[in-house]
Amino acid sequence: MGEFTLDLNDDQKQVRDWLHGFAADVIRPAAAEWDEREETPWPIIQEAAKIGIYSLDFYAQQFFDPTGLGIPMAMEELFWGDAGIALSIVGTGLAAVGVLANGTEEQIGTWVPQMYGDANDVKVAAFCSSEPDAGSDVASMRTRAVYDEAKDEWVLNGTKTWATNGGIANVHVVVAVVDPGLGSKGHASFIVPPNTPGLSQGQKFQKHGIRASHTAEVVLEDVRVPGHCLLGGKEKLDERLARAREKAKAGGGGERVKNAAMATFEASRPAVGAMAVGTARAAYEVALDYARTRVQFGRPIIENQGVAFQLADMATQIDAARLLVWRASWMATAGKPFTAAEGSMSKLYASEVAKKVTAQAIQILGGNGYTREYPVERMHRDAAIYTIFEGTSEIQRMVISRAIAK
Repeated sequence: MGEFTLDLNDDQKQVRDWLHGFAADVIRPAAAEWDEREETPWPIIQEAAKIGIYSLDFYAQQFFDPTGLGIPMAMEELFWGDAGIALSIVGTGLAAVGVLANGTEEQIGTWVPQMYGDANDVKVAAFCSSEPDAGSDVASMRTRAVYDEAKDEWVLNGTKTWATNGGIANVHVVVAVVDPGLGSKGHASFIVPPNTPGLSQGQKFQKHGIRASHTAEVVLEDVRVPGHCLLGGKEKLDERLARAREKAKAGGGGERVKNAAMATFEASRPAVGAMAVGTARAAYEVALDYARTRVQFGRPIIENQGVAFQLADMATQIDAARLLVWRASWMATAGKPFTAAEGSMSKLYASEVAKKVTAQAIQILGGNGYTREYPVERMHRDAAIYTIFEGTSEIQRMVISRAIAK
């Protein structure tokens, strides 16, 4: 277990600088183009794959960083470049985390490499949990998975929505209901292999922000997957369902049983907070540079207290958000429980800071900030997603309030 520290070691600094260079030289110059095109930036993903950023090995190295800071550091730098393109680069990671959190060693070794492909044949993956009537309310999920014992196959039917890379993915990880009577405890995750009949892309969403990231519905019509595509295996699922049924009969109490989707989201919330920090930092730096060089009434506008104090607040809030993210990331790696919902705290605060800081950046730039000539209007549009996906701010507050009320 690594000790908590605010000092990055030499290896971490080298990785940070390498990522920052890629974000500055490759991602940021392409950001406006792919935002306008609203398409997956395959050439940028391929460039990331060529130098090893878009790869299982890279994310594994960051994930297993003993300090816990590898992933948040990487997210911050990439999203500093551009949120939409960065999400296209890291979006596969959510599906990979879904397998890592719930799968067997064999499943991890089989499916995670197929999610990325290689530099010559780049692939992406999708994690499919949300539904038209079940976003934050995962207990209302309707997608069903029924076991066909005679063929040792699971049959999936339903519609998923808001799926990053949905429909264009090589591998889809789908959360489905296996026992409707258990609510969210009756869920399981399934791998849907490439080219499986019955899976199709539904509506592709035209979004307010992160427009370079593909978001779509995934439709499942009698999708049959082999029994070994149930993450964790049937024996483990049966044991988990049996415990949940016993708990239900006893009227509560006993061991807490997590559902598959929540296990994935709990692991990823600090990473989302780091994404928000990266976007906020990018907007702050644009505003700071503008305030230093923009002259009004004979002096740079940063010499006006109204502007200088805004920038002081922005810098303070960004640092505070980063500290919350780093604390939660270290706790997760060190195996320390989130007794006060520290993971949700980091995601909540960082996402709210990103929205506020990007709005303040527009205000500091004035009319220029409202135009697409400057990137802060795009950053502000991008920042809105952080308070929505992987648990809205309201859900985070509910999680935190329940934790501190115990």
